[in-house]
Amino acid sequence: MLYNSLKKIFPKDFLIKNELFFRKFIYVFYAGKSHQCPICEKQFRKFLLNQRGEKLCPACGSMPRDRRLITEFKKEIPAKENIRLLDFSPSRSLYRKLKREKNIQYYPTDLSTDFISEYQYDITKIPVENQFFDCIFCYHILEHIEEDGKAMLELHRVLKENGKVFVQTPFIKGEIYEDPKVKTEEDRLKYFGQKDHVRIYSVEGLAGRLEKAGFKVQIKIFDEDDYLGLRPNETQLLLTKN
Repeated sequence: MLYNSLKKIFPKDFLIKNELFFRKFIYVFYAGKSHQCPICEKQFRKFLLNQRGEKLCPACGSMPRDRRLITEFKKEIPAKENIRLLDFSPSRSLYRKLKREKNIQYYPTDLSTDFISEYQYDITKIPVENQFFDCIFCYHILEHIEEDGKAMLELHRVLKENGKVFVQTPFIKGEIYEDPKVKTEEDRLKYFGQKDHVRIYSVEGLAGRLEKAGFKVQIKIFDEDDYLGLRPNETQLLLTKN
């Protein structure tokens, strides 16, 4: 109720800039020790729920997929290692955390300027040298890209030999569903579930395209973690170079 009231009073940019200030007041009502956010590391008695029923951290606003991503990142990447990390369209909670990490050279990028970022890289032609990044976050990006094959080749080109890429998109069972004749925002919403999506991947279909681009693909399906607010049956693709 407080958040909806603030949206009516203040412009979006002002709320984003002062988000953590306002969340301090929200957090007071959720203080406790039943749950914890692995991003801001605050504890609380319950999660906030958004309009889609997703569990949000009352302290930093992280979504379940953000918390899953950082949890797996910590498992896969050594904590003391200095790394270059490319993050496409970063969530605000991850952006704030990763900008503070001294062992990470952080490259947050968003071509649309809808997200907080410092770069505007086109994923089909990333302006860096070969084998530049140690790690790449490519979460809910490829379903927006018409030339996804070019994007996958670029991710492979800029990744170091021992680097890792974390990939996630919406998934359906069966085959990849795409139709180049579907162009309007209205039709894309109807057929692909969102007005700026150009396809819906299947897990196997996406893995096959990534393998064709030169990646070794590990398909990871996770159990629920109620303490961290992580969803059951969530799928993530972890990529390394062949």
